[in-house]
Amino acid sequence: MKCKALVGKHLIALVTALVFFAGAHRSADARSYVTDTEIEFYIRELSTPVFQTAGLSPSAIDLYFINDDTLNAFVAGGQNIFFHTGLLMATETPEQLLGVIAHETGHIAGGHLARTGEALRNASQNALLGLILGAGAALATGRGDAAGAIIQGSQAAVQDSLLSYSRTQESAADQAAIRYLDANRESSRGMLEFLSTLSGQELLSGRSRSPYASTHPLTQDRINFVEAHVAQSPYSDDKLPEELQIKHRRMVAKLKGFIRSPARTFRDYDESDMSLEARYARAIANYRLPDLKKAIVLVDDLLKDHPDDPYFHELKGQILFEGGRPAEAEKAYRKAHELLPEAPRIQLEFSRVLLALGTPQGNVEAQENLERVVQELPRSTFAWRQLAIAYGKNGDHGMSALALAEEAYRSGRERDAALQANRAKQKLQPNTEAWLRATDIEQLSTPRDRDRKTR
Repeated sequence: MKCKALVGKHLIALVTALVFFAGAHRSADARSYVTDTEIEFYIRELSTPVFQTAGLSPSAIDLYFINDDTLNAFVAGGQNIFFHTGLLMATETPEQLLGVIAHETGHIAGGHLARTGEALRNASQNALLGLILGAGAALATGRGDAAGAIIQGSQAAVQDSLLSYSRTQESAADQAAIRYLDANRESSRGMLEFLSTLSGQELLSGRSRSPYASTHPLTQDRINFVEAHVAQSPYSDDKLPEELQIKHRRMVAKLKGFIRSPARTFRDYDESDMSLEARYARAIANYRLPDLKKAIVLVDDLLKDHPDDPYFHELKGQILFEGGRPAEAEKAYRKAHELLPEAPRIQLEFSRVLLALGTPQGNVEAQENLERVVQELPRSTFAWRQLAIAYGKNGDHGMSALALAEEAYRSGRERDAALQANRAKQKLQPNTEAWLRATDIEQLSTPRDRDRKTR
């Protein structure tokens, strides 16, 4: 029993070490995501030149925003970059955020995610070998300390190997980031500022330490490298355009308004601060109290100064709709959509309001809008649900069932997907594109459903 306990103890330690390193590139499926057109468009605008310089197609890289107050960003699942809202709110300038983007782009362009998987597989094999040797020693000698010594040695070797590999990757990503920024004549000072912020995190432990400091091992050599570059680069004192500075401040204010408590938002942006971003944050905080009357007054005040800002019209529409005033919300959303027709999420919310109004003309318009939205946002289950409602209101029950099948299939509900697809096939004209899609969903969903039942 003593020997088993010792082996189990070190097995847990080894597995913990392996999971820690895998965490640098893990999937964020269980997290809550933030979707916002303004934030997505701004970060896409900031990122695109870096992606292009790295030889990557900007349209092939997906950006995700996780509602998490900790300071973190990582690459996972191929060409996907994940940002914690805590990191976005912690950046003071677009240059600092651009440094993070350039660094993560370096990981993608360098193929580090695939190589990390290989390193983890090798580490797992070495860890397992250590456990086998340790267990064998314990059985052969009857001494738990012999097993412990072998397993501890394996654990230390594996952990040192992974740490060394991770530090090498981080340095390579830093070097790539510097090249991308220089090629675009952009300053690396923001990157240095962010690394300096992280250096304080290295001294913390437990809950106080940011995930970024853990998953992106920081060394003085890394800081020294970027610091030396900033000292000699001709672009170090250059600033990004004022338009991007404003967009960055708006992003931070918007996130704080929606995520932080209203009381904290009012402290960060008190009434004496009449900047655009402060007024924006206070409008959102009042909406969340909820003090919808004051929120509308504040948004209208912003619109007086910026009548063609689509995001202020969008916010006004959201406040009015959730305040039970859909007719007024429709006007605000329509204006936002007219000003920014290429924004599918605004088009989605606009269509939702049209469906709530329930007029025949509005139902038809909503259906036309939503058919375009699902082309742009095919993974949005909410969009498929709204399209199903639109088809239903317009009397097209076959297409409504197909849209519900799409929603269920993309949500992982195979049984519901198969049932709705079968229902759609009964109502659709055979061998049409829609009927064939329903057949595909039924066939893709049914076998997996049966397999699960037989296990």
